[in-house]
Amino acid sequence: MNRERIIRMSALAAMCFVHCTLYISTATAQQLLTLDSCRAMALRNNKQVGADELKLQVAANLRRSARTKYLPHVSALGTYQWTSEELSLLNDEQKSSLQNLGNNAAAPLQGLGAGLQTQIGQLGQMLGQMGMPLDAFQQMAGQMQQQMGQTLTGVTGLLNTEGQKIVDAFRTDTRNIFAGSVVVTQPLFMGGAIVALNRVADLNEQLAGNRAEAGRQAVVYSTDQAYWQVVSLKHKKRLAESFLEVVQKLDDDVQKMISEGVATRSEGLSVSVKVSEAEMAVQQVDDGLTLSRMLLCQMIGLPMDEAIVLADEDADALVPSVAESQQPDIALAMAQRPELKMLENVVDMTRQSTNILKAANLPQLALTGGYAISNPNVLNGFEKKFGGFWNVGVLLRIPIWNWGDNMYKVRASKGAAAIAELELEEAREKIELQVSQTSFKVGEASKRLAMAKTNIAKAEENLRTANVGFREGVINATTVMEAQTAWLQAQSQKIDAEIAVRLAEVDLQKALGTLNR
Repeated sequence: MNRERIIRMSALAAMCFVHCTLYISTATAQQLLTLDSCRAMALRNNKQVGADELKLQVAANLRRSARTKYLPHVSALGTYQWTSEELSLLNDEQKSSLQNLGNNAAAPLQGLGAGLQTQIGQLGQMLGQMGMPLDAFQQMAGQMQQQMGQTLTGVTGLLNTEGQKIVDAFRTDTRNIFAGSVVVTQPLFMGGAIVALNRVADLNEQLAGNRAEAGRQAVVYSTDQAYWQVVSLKHKKRLAESFLEVVQKLDDDVQKMISEGVATRSEGLSVSVKVSEAEMAVQQVDDGLTLSRMLLCQMIGLPMDEAIVLADEDADALVPSVAESQQPDIALAMAQRPELKMLENVVDMTRQSTNILKAANLPQLALTGGYAISNPNVLNGFEKKFGGFWNVGVLLRIPIWNWGDNMYKVRASKGAAAIAELELEEAREKIELQVSQTSFKVGEASKRLAMAKTNIAKAEENLRTANVGFREGVINATTVMEAQTAWLQAQSQKIDAEIAVRLAEVDLQKALGTLNR
């Protein structure tokens, strides 16, 4: 006996160990998720949310770029140019005159020499008349004439050479030009365009942030709907399975009563049909639950066949307490809704765009400075080498006439701003209506839930009475099935009302702009 007892206890311990192992493995295989964890996973997985974050970074970089417009900008320029002809400061006639400077001066000098010889001849005659010997004087005159001829030839060649040097000195040799410069530009007054541009960049960053917030709220809203859809179907599945058990129990009782002759076969067939309908309802709810889980898994970034368990699936009450109807907080919605903030950003951006266009009609002033080099350079005549110089200046641009181009652009921008303001006003009216409607829906859903709970109490009492009467033989199976159907409808309405309260609260949070993680 002791041995058999030990064997039974060992077998019982082994069964308990296997049961615990299977329970632990099942629990670890299924992932428990709360509503907050589903929201966080959906936000991490959603591609559009990631794109909105990148757009926000792009807007931040554009804002930083706009800030640099206030600062001086430094740029370096370099160029090389080849020309078929070089620049010439002298024309061809001037070059010819300079190159033949000696030849051109030879004729006057020769005339001067001839006149001098005539004067020397006359002087010789006067000396002869005075009784002086002429041989020595004529010899001296010949030597002087020979020296003057040599001197004239030398002067002609020298003047030609110097003239050629002058022509060469004026040659520019600009067929190959190298040039470069470093320029610093500091805007002083741009008509307010830089200020308006920076304001547009700030508004663009705010617009990207509000767009990202609107995208996050849309993802959270969709996730909540998918979450509560799964919870609703899980509760309805449990309800359908409970109803199937109740109908199967009734079918078993009716079959026994038919065997004993206290119930008709028609009643048995009616109950069997009800069992088939209950089985089909269980299958339909199970299929819907599978599809809803697949959708939720896709949204939160898990494999669609992942086994997940939601924290509210097995909760007895999906709504802790019936919420009281609240007054719609329109002011909160106007301050929090990202859609309104986006439209306000658009209105401000169109106004700043108008200011940028207006700046084109105003004078623009900038300070410039830098260093420039060139080869050849003209700093010391024309030199075939690099030479440079520093420079500082002020640049002033004053628009005078553009045929009304900017005026038409300003008018068009003002029209766009007026359109944006009308769209903003329309959005505010629609949001006010939406907040009022969602607040009303929250109150109505709470009333429906209270009525559903009251109906459940009545349906349970009706079902209890019908079961007692059926056991006593004073109520037929059809009446019991009607009571069971009424109980099923009351339980289903309670689940729908609880889910409606949850979704109405989510709708109200979204309408108020407070639907965050």
